[in-house]
Formats: sequence, structure tokens, C-alpha cells
Amino acid sequence: MVILHPLSDFIDCDFAISDSSCSYWYEGRCLESGNRLKLPRTSMSEAIAHGLMQELANNDCYSREGKMYGILLVELPNGEKWVLKAFSGLLNGCSVVEGWVPPIPGRDEVAFEEARTLAQLDAIKQELLTLKQLTERQQYETLLNEFEQQLQAMSDHHRDCKHQRQEKRQQICKKLSPEALTIALEQLDEESRQQGIERRQLKRQQNAVLQPLQQLIAATDTRISELKQQRKALSRQLQAQMQASYSLTNFSGRSQSLQELMPGGSPTGTGDCCAPKLLHYAATHNLKPLAMAEFWWGASSMKSAEFRVLSAELKDRSQEAEYQPSSSMVNQDKIQGEFYGACAERCQPLMGFLLSGLRPNPPTPLPCREGGEVTLPIIYEDEWLIAVNKPAGLLSVPGRYRDRQDSVLSRLGNLLPDGISLASVHRLDQETSGILLLARDRQTHRQLSQQFQQRQVHKVYEAILSGIVTVEQGVIDLPLWGDPENRPYQKVDWQHGKPSLTHFQVMAREGDYTRVEFTPLTGRTHQLRVHSADVRGLGITILGDRLYGCCAVTSRLHLHARELRFKHPQLNETIHLHVKTPF
Repeated sequence: MVILHPLSDFIDCDFAISDSSCSYWYEGRCLESGNRLKLPRTSMSEAIAHGLMQELANNDCYSREGKMYGILLVELPNGEKWVLKAFSGLLNGCSVVEGWVPPIPGRDEVAFEEARTLAQLDAIKQELLTLKQLTERQQYETLLNEFEQQLQAMSDHHRDCKHQRQEKRQQICKKLSPEALTIALEQLDEESRQQGIERRQLKRQQNAVLQPLQQLIAATDTRISELKQQRKALSRQLQAQMQASYSLTNFSGRSQSLQELMPGGSPTGTGDCCAPKLLHYAATHNLKPLAMAEFWWGASSMKSAEFRVLSAELKDRSQEAEYQPSSSMVNQDKIQGEFYGACAERCQPLMGFLLSGLRPNPPTPLPCREGGEVTLPIIYEDEWLIAVNKPAGLLSVPGRYRDRQDSVLSRLGNLLPDGISLASVHRLDQETSGILLLARDRQTHRQLSQQFQQRQVHKVYEAILSGIVTVEQGVIDLPLWGDPENRPYQKVDWQHGKPSLTHFQVMAREGDYTRVEFTPLTGRTHQLRVHSADVRGLGITILGDRLYGCCAVTSRLHLHARELRFKHPQLNETIHLHVKTPF
């Protein structure tokens, strides 16, 4: 079986092989030496991955299910460079596919048990779906609602009658003789008793109709609970078998099972992801890893209506982690064509072991002020503030999770003596390049932030749109709102959205694309991206903006913060910064 692929299968032969710019590090600490080991995701590995995306896009079988794919650029002992490719879990139900890295040893040992367990889990899933769709549930709710309405109407009527009887008693006490009064009062009391009987009869009727349905629903819920317990037990049993069978090998030649590497237990799917498969194969075939890249392709299977029914009933993470070889079940928020780092629960804990045997990498390049390779150019600096030309793919500030710590702020924090006191005045999206302003003290940060809030900062962006804009210029006024259930996606919302205003000017039309200058008058999240993509705006996505529907295979989001003009809070003079657009 052919596993190694030439570079020419993915990229043009004239691609700059020496390009070593890094957008992400796969890293971990060697358990023996304690050294921090790193493997980069470089611009070249991303270009190779884009070539693989093109291959996937040309074959419908790869779009049937969403999953992670990965490539590993390796070097043979003779110095030749080749490419390995891998998929997470199963591909169309198969673990071994021609041309792809095979699964880590251990799967074959539990293959029969896995197939049997998967069949049982599928049967449980189908029964759960049937039970959750029990028609008597809706029938019970409908009848209960009808009875409650009848009871309410009866209560309202009886209350009115009661008030009328009280008024009548007061009136007849003054007008009737004692004998007639006694008879009249008895009649009123009898009316009250009859209404009480009427209410009790309706409640008995309600119980007679609803009780059988309640018993059926209760029995169904008991069965659902039993099935969930069975599902959890089967998943845990199979996972334990696979953890004991899976054996990983690192570059020092040492092999360990998942059970040994993660004695406290590992999440479902550990060992089935791309990164462990690629690194294990390279380590066992004397291949030196140079760079790796992982990306998502296809739609998420979590979006199906059936799975939404199931996921609604799952109360905790252990239930959600039902065994499934494909990682697609836990990737509801993944975007096709986007790059992702090592998953925090499955791959990251293994990185230290997998990379052991490699020589420790030099430290991550830091920003340079003079000479050398400039990875984070400082375009303005004084004792109060600093401005950099942020590259695409780098966060403005560190993210919440461990694999999202590399950022402009953290890099400058390591470089500058006063780096710990730096604060970002505003932010650019990770995939947007251009001018980013940071303050070196609290007072400067507060004053600059006020200028941004009061719309006193002049910002100019340059973008390439994936289509032809027919008008020359104009203003887009569409309120934007971020749906908390679908972060970070923003949308136009006239009811909840915040006012968002953008001026645009066409700079040039280049083939099927349009180069546009944007001047945002407000600073909402993804403002330019949504105002471009929405049909009520320009109706054309920014090239490379997969989040808002651009399908073109390209190396980056073509959006650049080109100019920034503001009043210096200490020098009381206008600062106008300008950087060249890189595309």
C-alpha cells in the first residue's frame, strides 16, 4: 500500500520549501528529559493541507461525514521530503483506506468486539429514538391542556355563581319570611353542592383518561433510563478494551499503551485522531517529522435531527461521550476548511510522549526591531504605546484554552521588559492581518479605549471579495447581533442588533474578484465580514471567509487593517499609521 506521497501531489514544485513561518505549535514535555518538544504547523504544511482539501472537494465520498483530516511533512534518511495523510476514526466505515496512514496497532485486536458493540449501540440508539418519539406523550400533553382549560373555565363559572349566591343571600334575608328564607337558602346550598359534584366528576374523568397514559409514559422513561445505562456500560467496556490494546510508539523507540499513558482514563476516540496516527507511523518507519497540519472537512453529523433529539436528553459529559470511532460527534462547531490544533482532551496529553526522541526545538521566534526575520513587526513605539503589524493566523490576545495562548500580547510580553503591563486597546480577528495598537500603562489604555468607544479613531481596511461588486461606493447600515448559541457567528438582526455602519469604496476589479477599501464607522465583531457577505450588504463574502460562506480554497482571509489614525493621548498630536497590504 502506498502511504508516502510526493509533494507534487499537493503543491506546485516551485513552492518555497524553505518557508518556515509557524502559525501553531504541537507541543508537549518529554516525560524522560523534561525538555519542551515542539512540532510546527508552518505555511508550507498548510499549503499541503489546502492541496488535500482540493482533493477532498473533488470527491463526494469525503463530504458524507464531517471529520478531522491531517497531513505530516516528513524527511527520509536520504533527505527527501514526502507527505503522510490521515483521517480521524473511520472513513466511510473503514479504518484502512488505500493511500492513508493506517490506524494505530490495537484496533485489529478489538475489531470484532468493536463491530458487535457498535451494532448494539446502534440498536439502543434506534430504540431510544422510537421511545423519545412516543405519540402518547403528545396525546397526554394535549389532553392535559384540554382538561386544565375545562377546569379553569368551570372554576371561573363557579366563582361567579358563588358571588351571585352571596349577593342573593344578603337580599333574601331582608325580604323573605323565615319559612321561605329557609327553603331559599337550602336551594342555594344545594346549587353549591351540585357544582362541587360537577368539579369532582370532571377530575375523576381526567384521572381515568390520563392515568393510563401516565403509566405508559413512566414505563417508557424507565426503559429509556435502562437503555442509557446499557449504552454507558457498553461504551466504557469497549473503551477500556481499546485503551489496553492500543500501543503508541515515539521517536525514541519506546512503546506504551493508552492505558499506561493515561491511567486515569481517556476520552472516547483517543488514539483515533490524526496527530497520533501520523506521528506513530512516522516514528515506526524512521521518518523525521518536519511540520503537521490538521483541518476539518465535511458537515457535522451532530446537525442531524435524530442526534439533536438524543443530545437533548444527555445530561452530563460522560453520556455525551458515547463510543463512536469518528470524532465528528463531538465537533458540532467545526468549520470546513479551518485549521485546528491538537484537541485538548485526546491528543494534547499524548504529545509529550509522541514527540519524545526528537531534538528540542529552538524557542518560538520573537518580534524583531532591527534586522533578522521579522515575524511580528513593530511599526510604532514610544514610552506610552506600541503598534504592530499583526500577521494573519495569530490571535490578538491569548485565548481561554491551552492551545490558544500564542498571541501578539503574549509574544510582546516575552520580548519587552515592560511586556507584563501591556494591554490591547482593540482587537483584530485571528485571520485578519494589520495594525494592532497596545498601551503600556493604564492611563494610556483608558484614553485610547475612550477614543475607540467614541468613534474618534479612523480605521481603514483593505479586502478582496470573492465576486464582482457592481457599485463603486456606498454605506452599509445593518445592525449586528451575536447569537449566544452559535458563537462566534454574527448576523443581521433588526430587533436585537447593535447599530453597525461601514463605508466602502471599490479600488479595483481583478478577474472574478473585487478589491475594496472599507472604513468602519463602528467597531462590531465581524462587522466587515458580515456587511460583505449579507445579501442586504454587498452580498459577496471576503475571499477566504469560510465562516460566512466562502468556498474558495485559499491560504488566508483576505482582510487587512491597513490604516489607523488617532490622537496621541500624551503628545496631543495626530498619529497616522499605515502598513502595506500583503495580498
